Amino acid sequence: MNTETCDPAESAALREIFASRPEAVPPAGWEAVRSFEARHGIVLPEPYRTFVAEICDGLRAGPPYYGLLPLAQIPSDWSPDFAERLLAEPFPLTAAWLWEEEEEAGPTQELEARQDSVFEHGSLLLGTDGCGMYWALIVTGPQRGHVWMIAEHGAIPFGTSLLPGTPGFTGWVTHWAEGRSWFGDV
Repeated sequence: MNTETCDPAESAALREIFASRPEAVPPAGWEAVRSFEARHGIVLPEPYRTFVAEICDGLRAGPPYYGLLPLAQIPSDWSPDFAERLLAEPFPLTAAWLWEEEEEAGPTQELEARQDSVFEHGSLLLGTDGCGMYWALIVTGPQRGHVWMIAEHGAIPFGTSLLPGTPGFTGWVTHWAEGRSWFGDV
């Protein structure tokens, strides 16, 4: 996955998906994208960076169920208990983590701190499917450019056996546009 330059094929695929959607929010523009990046000390991964600057900055109809959020917004159901989001801090995971299994042994401060870092570090929120199920684009760390589902019971990368599809932002959007279930053939 190339997160440094926007593949013209990916850009074309995203343009095609969003061109027919009149409810799409106009692109934010390069000045807004660069300002956001400077404020947070990051560079957004491609193709999302070009997508927000040139194609679309949100869509109420999805993806996910409650819509694709504009740059820098958080879902209305995002917990006020979370600390400030630190996008420049590396996202802490490289593989799925279902922490509900560890919680059965009893919550600990260490476990809670690790969970908080998953919710607060290195990811940009894309939207929610409700019921505490959030989609995030990883912007820093080894998973940069991947989309993850982060929920109350764990975090899972899209494009794996648990959430099958083509990894990355374009793969995630294409999966949604084709009307496919996030969880495979269930």
